[in-house]
Amino acid sequence: MPDTEQSKPETGHPEERWTPIHGQPYRSIPYRPARMPEAESLSQAAELKDRMRERRTVRQFSPDPVPTQAVRDAIACAATAPSGAHQQPWTFALVQDPEIRRRIREAAEHEERVSYDGRLGEEWLAALRPLGTDEVKRHLTDAPALIVVFQQRYWLGEDGTKHKHYYVDESVGIAVGMLLSALHLSGLAALVHTPSPMRFLSQVLGRPENEKAFAVVPVGYPAPDCQVPDLVRKALDQVLVEV
Repeated sequence: MPDTEQSKPETGHPEERWTPIHGQPYRSIPYRPARMPEAESLSQAAELKDRMRERRTVRQFSPDPVPTQAVRDAIACAATAPSGAHQQPWTFALVQDPEIRRRIREAAEHEERVSYDGRLGEEWLAALRPLGTDEVKRHLTDAPALIVVFQQRYWLGEDGTKHKHYYVDESVGIAVGMLLSALHLSGLAALVHTPSPMRFLSQVLGRPENEKAFAVVPVGYPAPDCQVPDLVRKALDQVLVEV
């Protein structure tokens, strides 16, 4: 059963227990977080900036296992993301079974071969060339864990009626960004893999029809001989406009 209004696991923390909000009247509760002193805020922001600058997309993973609870906690962080109408239109499938990861890689590489053989087009291939990517996706089996992120296009009522979710792409995209940050800050490496089309992920993982694959996120530690592209990120003054 998908994580819709019909089913949501309880965490043990009453304030985190999810209840359906569709059609319910607005209800508010007090929000009074402690204000962080300015000096501490500046220190925390600078430390976070420095740590996030170290984040890199990794395609060469060690097979060493990762702490499963750390991955679960990163997913829990991602699930705190804001979402359209607070509908939380996401499912995170944590895949550690080697056979399932093998099947995912086999299907992904089939789609990638078609893409690199012409489906992408020369302009897209030229954009990818500096990154050194190709149709071989060893990370899908080398990494000890995969997080397959699904977006829920709608949810089903008890009578089977379809109810639309809103701002699904935006909501799930924010959640994936938070997932990457949480994994990195937990000492884990990751990448976002988006083979196209991704229908095979729903089939391999047996997901319901209201869910559509959004991304595959391999998680692990970098291999001892890991290499990453020699990239330079844009400077702040190239991406920030202050008005």
